[in-house]
Formats: sequence, C-alpha cells, structure tokens
Amino acid sequence: MSVHLLLSAGRGPQECAWALSRLVCRLEADATRRGLTVRRVQTVAGDRPDTYRSVVVHVHGDGAEAFAATWTGTLCWQAPSPYRAGTGRKNWYVIARPCQLDSPATTFAEADVDVVACRTGGPGGQHRNKASTAVRATHRPSGLVVVVDTERQFSLNRRLALRLLRERIEQGDEATRRAGVTDRWRVHDELVRGDPVRVERPEPSGPDSRAPRPGHRRRRPAGGPGPAR
Repeated sequence: MSVHLLLSAGRGPQECAWALSRLVCRLEADATRRGLTVRRVQTVAGDRPDTYRSVVVHVHGDGAEAFAATWTGTLCWQAPSPYRAGTGRKNWYVIARPCQLDSPATTFAEADVDVVACRTGGPGGQHRNKASTAVRATHRPSGLVVVVDTERQFSLNRRLALRLLRERIEQGDEATRRAGVTDRWRVHDELVRGDPVRVERPEPSGPDSRAPRPGHRRRRPAGGPGPAR
C-alpha cells in the first residue's frame, strides 16, 4: 500500500517555505516510527537555503493511507520567524493533500478488442449493407466503441478501427495526465490559514529552537578577551 502526499507553502511568505521543510522532516520521522517507508520524489526549493515551496513524498507500507490522512489538511509550524526579528507572528501554515503523480498508461492489445461486421447506411451504403463491410470495434477494458465504414473492404475498415481505438485511448490517457497536473497546481491555492489539523513545534533542544535572527550577534562573555587588534 502506498500514497503520494503533496505539501505546499502556497503563496505564503518565506517563513512558510521554511516551515514546510521542518514539517517534512517531522512527517518523515513520524512515518519511520510507524514502520513506514517515506521518500521525497519531487521538491521545489524556496528562495532561502533549506526551504521548500512544495514537496511530494511517497509513503509506502501497511497503513500508508491512514497515516497520510493524519497529515492531510492545513498544517501549522509554530515558531518565531528566523528571518524577521520584529514580527510577533509564530504560526506558519502549509497545506498537504494526497495526489497522483503519473496515471498508468492504458495497455492496448488487439486481443482486448471485439470486432464485428455490421451494416451502415449513407451514400453508397447499399453496396456496403449487402456486403457488411463496416466494422464495430469495442475495447473491452475501457468500453470505447468505434464504427468504421469508410472503406469497401472489411479488412481495411478493421485496420482503421483498431488505429482509431488506439488513438482515442492515448488521448484519454493524456487528458487524465493533464487533469492530474492541474489538480496539483490547484492545491497551491487551497491553503487556508487557521484551523490546522496539526500543530508542530521545534523540539526544545533542537536546532530550530536556537535559530539565529538577522542582525543578531552572539554576546562576548563578561570579562572575556576583546577582539584581536
């Protein structure tokens, strides 16, 4: 059992991209504790080092879908900004949604197609009706049906019907792929700030709890030596 999960900082400030990188690490640690395998399959870096605008993770193992459900929705990383010392804001939101990366291509095989002769009308149809040269081809896995009567020979109409079925199946696969891409882009605009399903914070002794602020200088111990001259 496996699932892909897309995490996005949406259109939020750079702190959201920073929060996303921390939340991905927290998700990975949570998955490991539950005996699941998780790996990052797609990443879009943020403007600052060690930040992400979006990440797609693949979670595999028993209970992967149930685990992903606990990380689906608005997520909050609660910590002071590492970039702006003056802001009092501590809640940085990202969104997580299950997604499908690549839809499997439909395998086309002539053995999956039922081809029967039929009669059609129209100009010149009298000859075709008597000879039953028209073809009705049905692709059983997808249910697609085409009727071809453009030629006066059954074999030619059969060949055209098979080619038409193959093209329509390929077009359907491409439309599904494009729809998947569109859905993933839509996630970036669905971020709702507030009412998170999870709130995560830095560990008290973790590196994020000691993140330096811009312009911050470590003070020299009292009585210590001054800078070398």
